[in-house]
Amino acid sequence: MPSRRTFLAGSTAALGLTAVADTTAVAAHAPSSVTPPEAAEASADRPPNFVVILADDLGYGELGAYGQKLISTSRLDRVAAEGLRFTDAYSTAAVCAPSRCSLLTGLHTGHSTVRANPSAGGQGSLTADDTTFAEVLRARGYRTALIGKWGFGPEAAGQDSHPAARGFEEFYGYIDHGHAHQYYPAYLWHNDVKEPVPANAGGVKAVYAPDLLEQRALEFVGDHASEPFLLFLTPNVPHAPSDVPDSSAYADRTWTAANKGHAAQVTYFDSLVGKVVDRLRELGLAQDTIVLVTSDNGPHEEGGVNPDLFDANGPLRGYKRNLYEGGVRVPLIVWGPGRVHPGTSDRPTSLTDVLPTLAELGGAPSPTDVDGLSAAPLLAGGAYSARHGHLYWFRDERGVTSRADAQDGGRATWLAEAVRRDDWKAVRFAPERNHALPDDQWQVELYDLATDPGETGDLVTRHPAKAAELVALMRSSWKDTYPRIPFGSGLALPALAVPGRAFTVTATLDNGSSRPWTAASLALRTPDGWTATPTSSTTAERLAAGGRLAVSWQVTPPVGAAPATSWTFTAEGSALAPGGPVHYPATGTAATPPPAPTRDAYLSDLTWISATNGWGPVERDASNGKNAAGDGPPISFGGTTYPKGLGVHAPSDIAYHLGGAAVRFTSLVGIDDFSAEQSTLGATRAKVYGDGRLLLTTPTLTAATGPVQVDLDVRGVRVLRLVVEDANDRTSFDHTSWALARVTVG
Repeated sequence: MPSRRTFLAGSTAALGLTAVADTTAVAAHAPSSVTPPEAAEASADRPPNFVVILADDLGYGELGAYGQKLISTSRLDRVAAEGLRFTDAYSTAAVCAPSRCSLLTGLHTGHSTVRANPSAGGQGSLTADDTTFAEVLRARGYRTALIGKWGFGPEAAGQDSHPAARGFEEFYGYIDHGHAHQYYPAYLWHNDVKEPVPANAGGVKAVYAPDLLEQRALEFVGDHASEPFLLFLTPNVPHAPSDVPDSSAYADRTWTAANKGHAAQVTYFDSLVGKVVDRLRELGLAQDTIVLVTSDNGPHEEGGVNPDLFDANGPLRGYKRNLYEGGVRVPLIVWGPGRVHPGTSDRPTSLTDVLPTLAELGGAPSPTDVDGLSAAPLLAGGAYSARHGHLYWFRDERGVTSRADAQDGGRATWLAEAVRRDDWKAVRFAPERNHALPDDQWQVELYDLATDPGETGDLVTRHPAKAAELVALMRSSWKDTYPRIPFGSGLALPALAVPGRAFTVTATLDNGSSRPWTAASLALRTPDGWTATPTSSTTAERLAAGGRLAVSWQVTPPVGAAPATSWTFTAEGSALAPGGPVHYPATGTAATPPPAPTRDAYLSDLTWISATNGWGPVERDASNGKNAAGDGPPISFGGTTYPKGLGVHAPSDIAYHLGGAAVRFTSLVGIDDFSAEQSTLGATRAKVYGDGRLLLTTPTLTAATGPVQVDLDVRGVRVLRLVVEDANDRTSFDHTSWALARVTVG
């Protein structure tokens, strides 16, 4: 990762906020204007900084600028008066994880990777195919930071869903969705490590995490004042619980403690935004920065908070979890003296628009397959800006709260979809958790937002053709999977790098934008002492829209490379885009193998190279049984117990390094007695590979068939892989074990 980049300013997008041509979009009106509060001109020789501030569960009506009467939000009200306030801005979901995924990637919830909040099915994760607005801006030289709640799993470093892998060079806060519900956590993540908060150890409420986030955010702005930066600031207020150090501003109210705390959290968020604006002014950056403030969904009612007390959804129907307007219409304020034309806009604006808008303002290429449209011309006071043909929402939510469920007519846990086209809004509910359910089995409602923004009168029986039109849009907006057009750099590495033996590394640079690039090139950074020789050209004079530059290298590790070590490689893709130079790094790892066995050994006593769904010693105290390496668990087949086993669950894949030293591999493999006692439905098939060559496929294994004897010649095999596959499309009872798995060394 480069420590410093240079930015070549002067792109028409960054300086003139030129509108993006879009033949599929219709015009949107310019904002109504007021006199700009500051006459200072933006610097003509630099692109704007960006600060995107995302509240957690802040309702449409919880700011004074949107009609709030009981909660003080004076700083945000001033920012709204000085900036552009959107009246019809929308999150893409009624709960946070899918909403945040869409905000980051520009894809609505019919296309995005994460489409539901975490549940029993696990934490939603971003993938290597997801391009975030941080990656887009980083390619143009922006310094990028995420401070606050990330909300995607797993809670670990070195994986594709970590902020660092998705374009954020600096990260401080919460990775996990559930962890972010703690306002006094025992730790926060700092880049790829957990950083303890010692004062909060043992459940003590001493250090308020939002205070730490505020401190880091203000430090980041000061540290990077001399270069273009993107700060994505995502405090966890005002999400439940209503924890806040000071609610004295509301001490004289007759409200419950939860409501006082909630109001204080909203005021805390208001103060945080004010401090960021103050820091920008102190550093002389106000005219060079665009600040965007919004929320991930409508107001919550958890922890005893009464959103109706505050009229938190304003004139709208619904709350967090509802696809009615109150669940998805959110405040959106954009502030930037000299860069953002003040006023009010009624353009229906989805938060998917953030990525293409920041890209255009920053002079950066943007993926063509996003659902968002740039609002950059609108921010600059232009007469027109691209407008969506329709907006789409999807909900798959298992959580239930009373008010939200009442608004949904007791259907809060049903699958739901919604579409807005012009002023028409349709919402529909599926009585089964099956998106493929025929249209006539869904319950459809239709509203005219022009005359009924509170969605009080269902018009579906009066306008069935209009309802059918919007239902058709729902169907067309949903894809079970949404393959992405490749964008930026990619890197393909073998899992294993044997010292002294050459292997192939391939890197790609994909122009997934709408305009050609020139002077494209790829370079490979390897560990010190490793040699890399390209086997094809590393440059291309022109890379058309949708074009790819692919390069391969022969890489050789030194003979003395340390064994059992993970080594990092980086592909550096560069090109000249219409807005200026772009640079896309892609990082991957390859491991040198552990030493080959020098004498006969059970596999459970050897260090494995890689393991998927392995139990017992393979997990190294990570999960089931918490066994340490070297103590393979006993395995029973037909009442006979064997030592030194390996337990797995289909599909599984365990690889061991033999280094050509072994001559024979023997084992028993089958569904063991423990699993057979749970159910007789398990059915699997085992395979053994040597250096990628299939050596054995067993017949179907069931409890009734018993185990199969394995006895294979493995002379010359460097990598031995044991694979178990499901054989009957029912993986629940497919626990399959290798007993007496052993290699003989010749």
